[in-house]
Amino acid sequence: MSVAVRRAFIIAAVPVTGALLSAPSALAADKSTKTTTTTQAVAGDGLDSAEQKIADNLNTRAQNPNLGDTFSGIVLDSKSDKVIWGHDADTALMPASNAKLATATAALTVLGPEHRFTTKVVYGDGTLTLIGGGDRLLSTADVTELAKSAAAGVKSAGLGSVKVRIDDSLFAEPSMANGWNDSYYDDQVSPVRSLVVDGLLSADTSIDAGKIFAKQLADQGVTVDGEVTRGTASATDVPVGQHLSPTLAEAVKKMLKTSNNDIAETMLRMTAIAAGKPATFEDGTAVVRDVLSRRYGVSMENFEIYDGSGLSRANRIPARTVADILDLLTDPRYSYRLRSIDEGLPVAGEAGSTLGPEWGRFDTPDSQCAVGQVKAKTGTLTGAIALSGLTKAADGRWKVFSFIENQSSADPAATKDTLDGLAATVNGCWA
Repeated sequence: MSVAVRRAFIIAAVPVTGALLSAPSALAADKSTKTTTTTQAVAGDGLDSAEQKIADNLNTRAQNPNLGDTFSGIVLDSKSDKVIWGHDADTALMPASNAKLATATAALTVLGPEHRFTTKVVYGDGTLTLIGGGDRLLSTADVTELAKSAAAGVKSAGLGSVKVRIDDSLFAEPSMANGWNDSYYDDQVSPVRSLVVDGLLSADTSIDAGKIFAKQLADQGVTVDGEVTRGTASATDVPVGQHLSPTLAEAVKKMLKTSNNDIAETMLRMTAIAAGKPATFEDGTAVVRDVLSRRYGVSMENFEIYDGSGLSRANRIPARTVADILDLLTDPRYSYRLRSIDEGLPVAGEAGSTLGPEWGRFDTPDSQCAVGQVKAKTGTLTGAIALSGLTKAADGRWKVFSFIENQSSADPAATKDTLDGLAATVNGCWA
């Protein structure tokens, strides 16, 4: 490449853009500053009267046949960490998408909430290469800006046409996780690659992204020679554009609100890379276990995960462990680092989230009183339904709960209604 062409591309490059971090949550502050203003009578087993009422109601309502015989549940007081109620709390069950809580905690710890992912375009030997950097929020609008930058360089260098390729070598070749079904690629998740535009499911998100980039180049008046190919950029290629993603905190919130499997799996791999490991299922989940146990003291007994999204039918996590992960959100030491998990949890009745009315959640006579009062992560697989989160109970204190059901013969909608009712019981509005 001539010095003149290299200089033209460098001059044409555009500045980096990105989003701001969200405001902090008030949950951890509540735990650190709230004091008890009244003395409550202590009931049996060290519970006060308000806690005993929750326990008694849960003892009765957990017998609902919609939960079947394979059910794990627990309720903690967030300030004292006292166990208010439990049922087979240490039994490891399929957690479904509750596993995303572990993925998010590890990602925010290793990468940091303000971390951004970089998508680049480089030029060399007549080829523009779009390089994936693990940005699952990359949009067509973002790619358009990259194309404008690259097109300006092409025109300034006096080039008549270019070839386009993608470089998604950041991640290992896509594979199926232990416990994944072949059918998942139809509508649950894409083969995990480091380049995708608009979060669309497809067999090859990287090539699809390259095609969008090529189209945008053409719209800028640049002739694209041939089809989009896959390859690895050279260290001598000239940078001609880059885009910074929104913060990791924003990605975490979107992942949790909509239970996005693709974001979770990409996040797992970027966490592995940041920890100095290969971007694989195995190494990503090893980092998750290490972070939870070493950094936060969460027990890994009976804890088995094989992916970042919770799609694996081989995953096993006890309700107690899920609750312990959620309880970290109420610790002021971690409020800044983990607040996007708190902010990303779906709120009962929140449209556009997995607890929204469009999913038939918190709409029964028993549970609708908890609309706006419960925030929780859902989880749904064939044979596995989970609901784990937080709510401020009638005593004014935050309670952490986790309910996981496996293999019930009931209609899944009826099981979800039952779990919503249990959450309303913890809140106290279903007294």
